[in-house]
Amino acid sequence: MNTPRYEYDPNEDFVERLRRNHRLSMNLLMVLVNLIVFVLVTVTGGSQNYENMMRWGAGYAPAIHSGEYYRLITSMFLHFGIDHLMSNMVLLLFLGDYLERYAGKAVYLLIYLGGGLLGNLYSYQHELKEIADGASPVISAGASGAIFAVVGAMIVLLIFHRGRLEDLSIRRMGFMALCSLLVGFQSSNVDNQAHLGGFFAGIVGMAILYPMVFTVRKLFRKRTRR
Repeated sequence: MNTPRYEYDPNEDFVERLRRNHRLSMNLLMVLVNLIVFVLVTVTGGSQNYENMMRWGAGYAPAIHSGEYYRLITSMFLHFGIDHLMSNMVLLLFLGDYLERYAGKAVYLLIYLGGGLLGNLYSYQHELKEIADGASPVISAGASGAIFAVVGAMIVLLIFHRGRLEDLSIRRMGFMALCSLLVGFQSSNVDNQAHLGGFFAGIVGMAILYPMVFTVRKLFRKRTRR
């Protein structure tokens, strides 16, 4: 089981905590990749230009159905405008830090990338059914499916840690997840299926991965003590 690399200080703010982390952070790397991709998209035609977003790999069910499966992954790193980007990255910066420190880098990457992919896949399958019923296909992008996977994983992680990690409680986390899902369903132009797919992928993924990691580390520690 991963534990914090230093004693938790309730008076220490988030920025100070990040500065004290000298090792490579997968969470910061994911945030950086999203920011870099956004800048590149912006200077090559704009992040709200649908044709440009399609060139960069935005999700589009007919294109995916024709064999462009890479869009299930590339769309995770694309955002429509600065507001879309910042709302996702601020949440990821905060929650992803908890997930990486307590579950480890490998589990974090599996949850983030795997959850985002499964969220997009679920959204794609749902859209295919809607298109078959006469709906028009839409262009989709955003890291929210991956971020909802982090949210789902954090709820399970909090359960493993008896409902609290530092200043984060399971009640607070659950309330935030519920509000985020409800707001999404009440808003237009939101890929709620990706949110749901990512959320449940994160729950299942953490429920499977974290006990395995804990068991392997426990066995490793016993062997090194002999």
